Amino acid sequence: MVEAKYKRVVLKISGEALAGEAGFGLDHSTLASIAAQLREVNALGVQVAIVVGGGNLWRGLSGSNQGMDRAAADYMGMLATVMNALALQDALEKADVPSRVQTAIEMRQLAEPYIRLRAIRHLEKGRVVIFGAGTGNPFFSTDTTAALRAAEIGAEVILMAKKVDGVYDSDPRMNPTARRYQRLSYMDVLNLDLKVMDSTAASLCKDNGIPLIVFDINGQGNIKKAVLGENIGTYLGGGNGD
Repeated sequence: MVEAKYKRVVLKISGEALAGEAGFGLDHSTLASIAAQLREVNALGVQVAIVVGGGNLWRGLSGSNQGMDRAAADYMGMLATVMNALALQDALEKADVPSRVQTAIEMRQLAEPYIRLRAIRHLEKGRVVIFGAGTGNPFFSTDTTAALRAAEIGAEVILMAKKVDGVYDSDPRMNPTARRYQRLSYMDVLNLDLKVMDSTAASLCKDNGIPLIVFDINGQGNIKKAVLGENIGTYLGGGNGD
């Protein structure tokens, strides 16, 4: 049996990644593909927690820019992440992968409230845990949620699944000569103002020594490759002081 490099991971999936080529809403073939990949990873005995974004349905910052109260707009964004979490859970259950959704804002008819030790127990029993509703607080991104939950549950790495295959020095969709970084430190991310994650998330990862791998969610078997330690995407070093 193939040995995984990482035994407990946080997978951060952007809302846009769930939208597929449409760019908005949910693409069910994408959900099924992610679930199939996670079934393979689950079979390796890797414990997977997922933090899902909501940008395919609603962005709090966009609502705020249009004159909406920022806190209200952010709470709407949290609800969008719960919708995505439930859709992802449905895809996982159809793929025979046991899962639980936990939310930072209580909504007991839909999901469990987030409780750290309960989440860890689910992981130990081989269940995929999906964290919805961000941190439960406005003004914090789901990138920060991923960093926070990774620290809380003792994850060895954050796998950041995007629609691009790593971190570039400029937008590769706009600049065909953009250069992809193989490896970066969190100080590089902060000093170069790279748009990998917000500064709060980067600082949390840096301070807690959590490495991060940015990779393309659409690549065949990329989630499995990441947990096996194969060289895909961009690696952000996680040592203290890095």
